[in-house]
Amino acid sequence: MLYRNRSKLIFAATIGALAWFALIMQFVMGLRGANVSGAAYVVRFFSYFTVLSNALVALHCSYVVFSPKHRQERFLDSPAVVTAITLYIVIVGLIYNAVLRFLVQPQGLLKLVDELLHVVIPCLFFFYWWSFAEKRSLNWKLVCYWLLFPLVYLLYTLSHGVLSDFYPYPFVDVTELGIQHVLLNSLVITFVFLAVGLLLISLTRWKGRYRNKDEK
Repeated sequence: MLYRNRSKLIFAATIGALAWFALIMQFVMGLRGANVSGAAYVVRFFSYFTVLSNALVALHCSYVVFSPKHRQERFLDSPAVVTAITLYIVIVGLIYNAVLRFLVQPQGLLKLVDELLHVVIPCLFFFYWWSFAEKRSLNWKLVCYWLLFPLVYLLYTLSHGVLSDFYPYPFVDVTELGIQHVLLNSLVITFVFLAVGLLLISLTRWKGRYRNKDEK
């Protein structure tokens, strides 16, 4: 158990450091090339689901590493919350590599940051969740709650887009695609969230049964 806890801390510290590094570098390099005001850039930066999801990863890992170990209730390290974060960061990796990867070709340090945010951190955090996260209290209805964050994000994105004509992703660009096409894209992505969320819980159930067999 001591070895497992130490491994969890080391893994969390590594992922957290990578996530904070990637987010800070993305912010700084983007700010240098921004053609809008500083305030507008900050709003746009935090309008990306990639940024929000990686920020959640960074916050969770920092919480695990630095929070008092004697606390009984650790919200950011609870099974439901860490699995929700896993869902969001896995979706980031899936959608980027399936839809967005070939739309932009970053170079140099931007390429490194891009791979960290969309490939390395999603893969590492999934492995961290699978290896170290507590999962026994997860149930199927949690998936519905996990969908609230992306749905609120969608409402914000569309509302902000109407006011600013800025859409962070091409598949939610109402100006280019029209509202019907965007809603259809959003419905498809919602089903992807639902499917991956159910898959994560299915994996925990399978792992639980496998562990119980080994203990008998």
